[in-house]
Amino acid sequence: MAPFPIEELFGKFSAYTIYLIIGVAFGAVLEMAGFANSPKLAAQFYFKDMTVLKVMFTGIITAMVLIFLASGLGWLDYDALWVNPTYLWPGIVGGLVMGVGFIIGGFCPGTSIVALAVLKIDGLFFTLGATFGIFLFGETVDFFSGFWNSSFYGRLTLQDWLNVPAGFVVLAVVLMALFMFWGGEQLERIFGKRDVARDPKGRYIGAVTFVAVALIILAVGQPSIQDKWERIAAEKQPLLDNRQVQIHPGELLNLIHDEVHNLVMVDVRDEADYNLFHIQDARRVEMDDLHMTALELQNLPLNTVIVTMCNNEIRSTQAWKYLVAEKTPNVYILEGGINYWLDIFEHGDYSASPERQGDDLQHDFDVALGARQAASEPDAGELDHIEYTPKVKLAKKVKRQGGCG
Repeated sequence: MAPFPIEELFGKFSAYTIYLIIGVAFGAVLEMAGFANSPKLAAQFYFKDMTVLKVMFTGIITAMVLIFLASGLGWLDYDALWVNPTYLWPGIVGGLVMGVGFIIGGFCPGTSIVALAVLKIDGLFFTLGATFGIFLFGETVDFFSGFWNSSFYGRLTLQDWLNVPAGFVVLAVVLMALFMFWGGEQLERIFGKRDVARDPKGRYIGAVTFVAVALIILAVGQPSIQDKWERIAAEKQPLLDNRQVQIHPGELLNLIHDEVHNLVMVDVRDEADYNLFHIQDARRVEMDDLHMTALELQNLPLNTVIVTMCNNEIRSTQAWKYLVAEKTPNVYILEGGINYWLDIFEHGDYSASPERQGDDLQHDFDVALGARQAASEPDAGELDHIEYTPKVKLAKKVKRQGGCG
């Protein structure tokens, strides 16, 4: 299933050769579209020539419909694709800076390289200016690093933000692009005195094709979390069956007190049970919110260990499957759940069995004190009385393929 790990399959030299060919082809397409001509590019901002909008948005919606069609048909693992992380306000400011530079210089960084490649003098000076700007930014970024790293949303896409199926977003973006193409033609007719009636009629066939494919994507849908799990079940189910990912409460206590791991505890119990008792620093997450939680967890440091927990192991196992199917690394389950934790750290029953039926909290509390109960934050000295087999092994993060950056 795509995307394929080209470097691992063919080696670095072959991979870089493929990347070079793609880059040269991309540059050639830009040059053939007239993107080495700064007056033509600048005309975009005076509504006289909307070629930039047409070419770039055509590229965007072509890639979009092919990606989500392939994903819907099971040919492509969308979760393995690189998506640039979102830094909202720095991104907005960066867009404004780039837009002003585009208007003044007549190029964006990519098109300036294209102009330089065909020996355009203005492309040479713009590229030199961009290079100096990159150097200047690198030397001064520490002065505003707080803002530069602010408003971080991780791998956030429109369908995640709007909480709607990807097919709706694909169709909406295609329709928006077609409307912008039509609007661009009207602007060219008014400000550029262009006779749009002479434009190729084949563009209408292209428009209908885009809408048709977008409707197919909407009808086919995207893989459900169950579909994603079934793809990896042959590899991951044995880990559950052999209890290689269920960690003993003693190992979790050790993780809480060590300084090597960045521990995240995901408590998927009902709010009532969570309020009665929960482990110090455990965060309650609704099962319905696991998708957004997975997106957040995938952007944490490499030393992060995630432990799911519920009263027993029923919900926490479901949460583990969900996070693993979403390609979240280093996910484990609290063995025996909160009930087994309380057996050991509330009652001192170190020989208790984690095996229980049902997923109810089987310990009584007079008052709902949450993390202020005595067993919420056991002392590290408790580890002296506990024997367990360590299971946590940090795995590498999933290497996502493709994209810029």
